Amino acid sequence: MCRIEALLDRIAADESLPTLTRELFALHAKEYAELQGEIEQLEGKVMAWHRANECSQRLAKIPGVGPIGAALLMMKTPDPHLFKSGRAFAAWIGLTPRDHSTGGKTRLGRITRAGDEVLRSTLVVGATAVVSHARRTNGKNASSWLRELLERKKPKLAAVALANKIARIAWKLMVSGEHYKRLLQQPGAAAV
Repeated sequence: MCRIEALLDRIAADESLPTLTRELFALHAKEYAELQGEIEQLEGKVMAWHRANECSQRLAKIPGVGPIGAALLMMKTPDPHLFKSGRAFAAWIGLTPRDHSTGGKTRLGRITRAGDEVLRSTLVVGATAVVSHARRTNGKNASSWLRELLERKKPKLAAVALANKIARIAWKLMVSGEHYKRLLQQPGAAAV
């Protein structure tokens, strides 16, 4: 995406291309510029809303959430007190595994993918960033839970599990009004 503008400029300047092709790409360039302007405007409005909302600011302190994720959590979540627990909230988002249990044998499957797709994917993308950072730094700033999970599971599965944990933490912060605190298990290790 970062190279689109340069490509469109090169196409516009390339005299060897047919005129019709350059005109069509000029229309695309104009549409792209308009969309970029609209995105910047909307992002500015979301950031202004985030700065004015105390709970959204608290949620943004969770590793992997950030201002956009916090604003989405606040805007798309109904009253958090409606959920009995953090697990119920994560299930509402669609981040809990489907249960295929029978005869006392518990087997958990893939995530249910119920709930809001944009909210779920935002949390998973944020968790993926945390997992990527933990892998790049060999778990230097990651919690022991995440390090152990990365030893057992593939990075994408670990990211979904972390997104589930982030959703539960977010629910707790929304309900209690507390601030996110990193729990240090050992020097330099974070809670998430």
